[in-house]
Parts: sequence; C-alpha cells; structure tokens
Amino acid sequence: MLEIERKFLVLSSAYREKATSKERIVQGFLNTHPERTVRVRIKGDKGFLTVKGKSNTAGTSRFEWEKEIAVQEAEALLPFCEKGIIAKFRYEVAVGSHVFEVDEFEGDNEGLVVAEIELSSETESFKKPDWLGKEVTGEVKYYNSQLGKNPYKSWKK
Repeated sequence: MLEIERKFLVLSSAYREKATSKERIVQGFLNTHPERTVRVRIKGDKGFLTVKGKSNTAGTSRFEWEKEIAVQEAEALLPFCEKGIIAKFRYEVAVGSHVFEVDEFEGDNEGLVVAEIELSSETESFKKPDWLGKEVTGEVKYYNSQLGKNPYKSWKK
C-alpha cells in the first residue's frame, strides 16, 4: 500500500502516438488535508474511492489505499467533494519496462500535461522518453488535490 511515483511535465504530444489506452477521468476530493486526501474518481465506467497519506520529504512515496466502487456511488459522492472537480484524459504509454500515465487536463487546468511513473523503489532507474520534461515530483501545486483549489489557469506564467 506504499505508492512510489515520480511526476514530470510533458514537452510535446509525441506520447499520443505510443499510447496503448486513453480514458477520461473525473475526480473530486472529499478531503484535502495535508496529512491525508480522500478522492472520488470515475475512470471510464468504474468508480474508485482512494485514501492517500502525506508524502515523504522528496514527494516520491506515500501510503495509498484504493477501493473500486460502483460508478453510481462515485457519481453520488462527487457533489459532496470540495470545490474544484478535475477532468482529464489519461494516456498510458509503455516506455521500456515501465508505463507512464500522461494526464491532459481540461477546464480550469487546460494546458497542463503531466506524466507520472510508478516505481518499485525510490532508486529504481527508468528510461526517459524525449517528450518528458522537467521533474515536478514533490511540488505541491502539481498535486491533483491542489489543482482544484488553485487551477493551472490562475498560475502566473
């Protein structure tokens, strides 16, 4: 139940050519306390309830528990979420022996494209594709739980 992940900005749309899947995600947060977040997500025709703990200092690992729930239950919970429902398209892209999840955000976060990779250890090496940009692991403003409160369109460029 430990999630180890790194997050990067994306430089181009070249990942789309290699994507093995594309799915729309709508999600909200029932709780965005710094010590824990509780997320409701609809991904395709499935619902999920996820609890995440506080990240370590580097932002690379944290506790994560996820349970699949009926999509109707997720739809019923979304109105109870804090302000700032997030919508995005997620592409899965195999690179070497890993899979990057590339999120293209919509709405108030349109223009933001972020890639995440889950690892088995914090020191695990992985191949970096040409479209991968600056690492933003641990930068709180890129957390989905914060994008609802402080959307990308409101950032000073």
